[in-house]
Amino acid sequence: MAKFIINGGKPIGGTFHPRGNKNAVLPMLASCVLTDQPIILHNVPLINDVKVMLQLLESIGVDVTLDDHTLTLCAKGLHTTELCPELCAKVRTSILLAGPLTARHGSATIYPPGGDVIGRRRLDTHFYGLRSLGAEIAIDQAYRFKAGPLTCWKMVFDEASVTATENILMAATLAEGASTIYNAACEPHVQDLAHLLNAMGADISGIGTNNLTIRGVENLHGAEYTVQPDYIEVGSYIAASVATGGQLAIPNAGDPLTLQVMQRTFAKLGVEWTRDGRDLFVPQQTQRRIRPDEGNATPKIEDGIWPAFPSDLMSVCIVLATQTHGTALFFEKMFESRMYFVDHLLGMGANIIPCDPHRVVVVGPTQLRGGMLSSPDIRAGMALLIAACCAEGQSIIKNAQVIDRGYEAIEDRLAALGADIVRED
Repeated sequence: MAKFIINGGKPIGGTFHPRGNKNAVLPMLASCVLTDQPIILHNVPLINDVKVMLQLLESIGVDVTLDDHTLTLCAKGLHTTELCPELCAKVRTSILLAGPLTARHGSATIYPPGGDVIGRRRLDTHFYGLRSLGAEIAIDQAYRFKAGPLTCWKMVFDEASVTATENILMAATLAEGASTIYNAACEPHVQDLAHLLNAMGADISGIGTNNLTIRGVENLHGAEYTVQPDYIEVGSYIAASVATGGQLAIPNAGDPLTLQVMQRTFAKLGVEWTRDGRDLFVPQQTQRRIRPDEGNATPKIEDGIWPAFPSDLMSVCIVLATQTHGTALFFEKMFESRMYFVDHLLGMGANIIPCDPHRVVVVGPTQLRGGMLSSPDIRAGMALLIAACCAEGQSIIKNAQVIDRGYEAIEDRLAALGADIVRED
């Protein structure tokens, strides 16, 4: 079990180059089984979840070639549609192979997926969508999907599930006729996947909305595509820099609209930045104040489906609030276990009032103290890293390999920006 040792009090600043979006590249990897031709992806993040997905693909016969951050995938030699149980248990996105395998190869056997323990993450919408397209599903110790040619259908999701939208989107590209998904997820990574599928020859319209239409085609072909920057990673490093009193330049930070959605909430925490096209500059900001809502009310920072504030940035923003003058209420509506990590912050001296599993009140600023910590999930782990960088004294974060699932070479990249951090395996 790896651990990070951090000596706090060092400003994090400099120039940061973001990697590709974790939540976009994982379904893109799954999409390679929709064709026998090569898929070439640029700006692939070298994170543990990607490595596990590549192991899954290689285990069923996909040829994988990695050159720096460029990945070439070819599923011409696919020899099975049954996944390895041990590898499935390591990542939640193993379920994303159900749709494309069933659509093109007629079957898929997926064992229960793993992933972060942040609350119940049901698969019902995946099953509903695939059954709507004509798949038969049997559930025992595995999820067994079987189908002849899939046929179009109008689907109404009962939740705007990102992974279910991605799964059904991939499956429907090869279904007969035109399928419609109402209440589809429309996050930037869903849009990125749809653009890749269209580059492969799919016919998807409504991208960026919650109403997707997919006109099935006979087959898909190879494509070359660059994964968009990971806005969650960008937001995490902004929080780290601002909280520690540094300044940060981020070339090619991402799509301006995506950055605008993030800035809406960061501004409530007193964070300012300037943008020149896709480039971002975050100046040093040491006297920030939480901006009250209208009527001088305590602001509420809440997550939700896009274009609401993303749940994956809630944890780092809670840490940022501990270093900001004022009071804010954080309302985590997506996952019932995501707020449990605040116990670590309380132990470090943060002034946080837990209200219930979904809500906490943060009063800042407070001087955090170093401590012995453990990373419960990817985003909470990054939040604790930021807290440790702010803290007085030394902190040790155990279970560090969890953070590696979502952030590439985190200790090297933070150290290059001024953090005092080392890894011990």
